[in-house]
Amino acid sequence: MLTGTIAQDRELPTATAQFPSSPHGARLARRFAVRSLEGWGHPPASDVSCTLALVVGELAANAVRHGRVPGRDFGLRLVLDETAGLVRAEVADAAADKRPPLATPVVPPEGESGRGLLLVDVLAERWGWEPREPVGKTVWAECALGGPGTVREEV
Repeated sequence: MLTGTIAQDRELPTATAQFPSSPHGARLARRFAVRSLEGWGHPPASDVSCTLALVVGELAANAVRHGRVPGRDFGLRLVLDETAGLVRAEVADAAADKRPPLATPVVPPEGESGRGLLLVDVLAERWGWEPREPVGKTVWAECALGGPGTVREEV
């Protein structure tokens, strides 16, 4: 399910995996994202790898905390579009009734949680969510290959 600026009309490098809906699964998803980018020529210390690790970590943690359905894993799909200068991360869970807010949440300074989507909003070029068939939702974020704010304009 690709929307936004990622190309839909051509084959793009893609990596997918399923992870247990647990904190350990969220850590594995973050490592999978870094290893996938490394395989596509973006080393672990690069801006895009560090950005994607944070974004995937937050989306996966939200899937575990807010989208967990007992006995169900969550999925991660990465799509690399070098031409657009983006990598897209999609995290799918089985909880259709627990949806992300329509806007980035405002978190009081003394709050102990709730900053995950705020971080995603700052680090990603864009993010959103869509219902997933047959059940659940997919939360996605697109990150610039050169780090936040460096998306190339398409000609």
